[in-house]
Amino acid sequence: MKAHTRKILDKSFTGMGFMSVILLTLSLVIVLGPIFVRGIQAFLFFDTVEYRRMQLDLFDRGDPEEVKAELDEVWAERRFIYDTIAAFEEQVENEEIENSWEYPEKIDSLNDSLKALFGPRPDEPEPVLPRDRYGETRWDRAQQTFKLVMYKEQWDYSDPSAMGSKVLVPRIDSFRGTTVEQIFPYMEENLEKLMLPEFTFYWQFLTDKSHDIHFFGGIGAEVLGTFYLVIGTMLFAIPIGVIAAIYLAEFAKEGKIVSLLRTAISTLAGVPSIVFGLFGLAFFINTMEVSQSKSVLAGSLTLTLLVLPTIIRAAEEAILAVPKAYKEASLSLGASKLYTILKVILPAAMPGILTGIVISMGRAAGETAPIIFTAAVSVGQPLGLFETLNQPTMALPWNIYNLVTEHEAVDQIRHVQFGMVFTLVLLVVVLNFAAIVLRARISKKLRG
Repeated sequence: MKAHTRKILDKSFTGMGFMSVILLTLSLVIVLGPIFVRGIQAFLFFDTVEYRRMQLDLFDRGDPEEVKAELDEVWAERRFIYDTIAAFEEQVENEEIENSWEYPEKIDSLNDSLKALFGPRPDEPEPVLPRDRYGETRWDRAQQTFKLVMYKEQWDYSDPSAMGSKVLVPRIDSFRGTTVEQIFPYMEENLEKLMLPEFTFYWQFLTDKSHDIHFFGGIGAEVLGTFYLVIGTMLFAIPIGVIAAIYLAEFAKEGKIVSLLRTAISTLAGVPSIVFGLFGLAFFINTMEVSQSKSVLAGSLTLTLLVLPTIIRAAEEAILAVPKAYKEASLSLGASKLYTILKVILPAAMPGILTGIVISMGRAAGETAPIIFTAAVSVGQPLGLFETLNQPTMALPWNIYNLVTEHEAVDQIRHVQFGMVFTLVLLVVVLNFAAIVLRARISKKLRG
């Protein structure tokens, strides 16, 4: 090949590689960008006085005197709204207003929207459910709910050739000419005084347990459950995977049995993850009875089968990549084969082995299907260490799916959903970054 042609090809391949890196980076930004932007809002956001009251009541967090002073301040601002509505209700009840029979339903709708924004009034009995005790705890949600106070949702069927469309009708139109009319511009002008928004950093989102099915609180139980599953999986998978790789690389002689083993490993790597979940339920729980029902132990054993092919293949390739001179030099000095494997080959192969292990940890942390039938539950408390042997756990991947598809107030807890996804992605990124750092350090140490 001529030198000129070789240079052109080299430049072409270099350009293609550079463009591939750029496209991959852009793809990651497009996919992960919204997750990080929306997910960080679970930690950094503008809260309201209702949030600070909730934190004091549910988590004993904050200054009671300061919170009480803020509540007194907002109640002084809100009193005008409630007093105006109460006076108008009395007029309606005494039929002092024309067409008074039209207003009870309108007043009830207005009171419901105000309760969603401000929570129950201080003179009302405290509701049982936490979601009913407080108004909007986040400023962004408060602004959305305030729009529903100012406007009513109605359906427009004026066009018979099309389906009805949702329209927003100013609620003030329902109270024109009454005393209630004045509260709408008042709320619009004083919404910040009515809610007292403040910027907050809620790092406890990672450690707090949820209240009322994630209406309030954090994802501490899910994070802890995910760590339990990952650590349990690695405790089983690493010894089995590395030992299997050592056997295949150093002891196994090529033949039908070894060929069958390699085929089984390759097949195992291609099995859909839901099949592992069904197998874990049938084998570990129903047949082996490692636990009476779902448990972290059963889930870890199931995930072990899922990640074993990755660890075995990565470890075997890393062992085979060690120069034969290392092995020959050790054996020529009188070292045994076992000593050579443990003290010479494995340390030299450690960067590649670690890469396979950390990739497997990331996959174990993010898998949903294998733990549906073996380990995961939608609601629960953080587990103690020894409870993992016979108790199920909440976990990030399963609860993300559950909150997005089955939660009764899915739109109200979007920040929790994205916060979970952000945490899970960040966990996988940290694991991979740790693998890169460890591999670099070990390689540097091996080079002397």
